Amino acid sequence: MDRSTQLTARRTGQSRPSRHPVPPPVPGHGALVPAQAVAYDPATVTGSGSLHARASRVLLGNWTGTSTVPSRGLYPHQWSWDSAFIAIGLRHLSPLRAQVELETLLGAQWDDGRVPHIVFNPSVPLDAYFPSPDFWRSSTAGAAAGAPRTVQTSGIVQPPVHALAAWLVHTSDPGLSRTRSFLPRLYPRLAAWHRYLLHRRDLGGGGLAAVVHPWEQGMDNSPAWDVPLSRIVPAEPRTFRRADLDHGAAQDRPTDLDYGRYVRLAADYRDRGYADGESDFAVEDPAFNALLIASEHALARIAREIGVPARARAARAERLTQALVDRLWDPAEGLFLCRDLRGGEVRGEARTGVGLPGQRTAADDVPAAPGRGTARPGRHPGSGAPLLPGQRTPADGAAADPAAGPSAGSPTASPPGALVAERSVAGLIPLVLPGLPADVAAALVRTAGGPHFGLGAATRLAPSYDLTGHAFDPHRYWRGPAWFNTNWLLERGLRAHGEQACADALRAALLDAAGESGFAEYVDPYTGEGCGARDFSWTAALTLDLLHDCADGLPRPERDASGAARSA
Repeated sequence: MDRSTQLTARRTGQSRPSRHPVPPPVPGHGALVPAQAVAYDPATVTGSGSLHARASRVLLGNWTGTSTVPSRGLYPHQWSWDSAFIAIGLRHLSPLRAQVELETLLGAQWDDGRVPHIVFNPSVPLDAYFPSPDFWRSSTAGAAAGAPRTVQTSGIVQPPVHALAAWLVHTSDPGLSRTRSFLPRLYPRLAAWHRYLLHRRDLGGGGLAAVVHPWEQGMDNSPAWDVPLSRIVPAEPRTFRRADLDHGAAQDRPTDLDYGRYVRLAADYRDRGYADGESDFAVEDPAFNALLIASEHALARIAREIGVPARARAARAERLTQALVDRLWDPAEGLFLCRDLRGGEVRGEARTGVGLPGQRTAADDVPAAPGRGTARPGRHPGSGAPLLPGQRTPADGAAADPAAGPSAGSPTASPPGALVAERSVAGLIPLVLPGLPADVAAALVRTAGGPHFGLGAATRLAPSYDLTGHAFDPHRYWRGPAWFNTNWLLERGLRAHGEQACADALRAALLDAAGESGFAEYVDPYTGEGCGARDFSWTAALTLDLLHDCADGLPRPERDASGAARSA
């Protein structure tokens, strides 16, 4: 099927089937979604081999009855921001199932408001994933923070996409949503989640939320964490065994040294009872905060829908946008950067005592991973896609000196509060915000198409890290590959700020990459080669979203007389 057929498939059939009120499923009983709750059945319109149908089968295969696993092998539990993106796609298949996805996640919320990054499935063996529930010890170590007793979770968080997802799910079937009181039930939980981030996690005092572990930001292995992580004494390798290497090549995953630091940070946080403000790792990240602001805009819409005052939330979103620009925008780079709130001495020796008895290091089972930044064969720059404004082709200098700019060199100590001199796709994500100043949005568009990300020329999907950076690797986890969720956000951001041709090209590239890679977790930004897990849920879900003509996406900006964007 050609792309024009795919993109117009929904219009060729009849209007959406009528939907009738259905009772909510009983959580934990694997209730099937009634047929009348299905918004769209791709198999009846486009055939079983269509991209619609293939993506739908991925989500069906990864459904557990009350939530969706990211992948059956590598990620066998429920992940927080995955479920938000999954719900955004599921709404096109079954609004009811999309609602249940978010309800299940928020049902594991802690009393202090945090939404844990993993909700564990008790039927999955402990050794299927590490860190497992007995590492986090949420019901005991998290007791003071109000961790639930009836379900085991992790103690850290992930980016707050949930209010945005809840609003989009509501718009897919407002009648069903109102019948089930979906938004009135979720609103207090979402408000508590934002309150936790805006108060307990404002560790820099500037109004932005900080992450206390790289896993919280979602881009786990980004080079933006190298300097902040270099101060962390890693856990002794023999105190834990990495289950991730059972499902992926060592050279594509984080190194044992980095993983040891992840474990050390998580164990220290756990041993402090998950109390905030004491971690040696505290970073203000632009993507995390941009998604918080986008969800604050969505919360304002939800508030208006359920009859709750919304003006304060809209004003807060505008204040947070200004704080984001004030604290993390670097005009010289044309990019938002992370702010390292701790800074200080670089350390590296290991110590023992944080793991579980009998756990082994990955080094016991696999060869040592190669060094970072290793060049890989088979790159094919250029795709023929439209250039972005101000963009240069590779011949114009996209292959810049890797030693130039802020990405040069090895991690070094930085003063507390310094911006981290690494160009990550996280710095482009604020483009989704409707209230972003016009000059900042224009600079982000130029940066996306310039030599560091090459969008539309050297690459068709934006890489997760600077193409010219010292640590760039097109296959290693979050150190260069292109991810579907970040590119979906960029597509929305480009469209929101008037870059329709560029957004259309990115949308087409995303659909191509999803279908050709078997809905891979991530892809090589040059070749489109699939990496990581296949049949990955958020890839399938966001493919469905892109295949639908959605007028209810992220808020669109309105321009004032000066050309600045303001919230819709």
